[in-house]
Amino acid sequence: MKVLTVKAIWDQEVSVWVATSEDVPGLVAEAATAEELEKKLQVMIPDLLDANGQSCGEMGVPVHLLTERNFMTHSCN
Repeated sequence: MKVLTVKAIWDQEVSVWVATSEDVPGLVAEAATAEELEKKLQVMIPDLLDANGQSCGEMGVPVHLLTERNFMTHSCN
């Protein structure tokens, strides 16, 4: 199976990572840390693939988790 791409964007207003994926229909997950998000995705992705008639096989499926976080630097002189 091909490598699945999951994009996670930091939502500063609510202080969570929000993950979605075009490769996994129906995937929307959020967590306070990237590590917590990864744990959720370990369970959610196989479940959603199964629900969509796809199999992740006995070995699982490779996932590429892309994180994006915007921030401001300290003021410049």
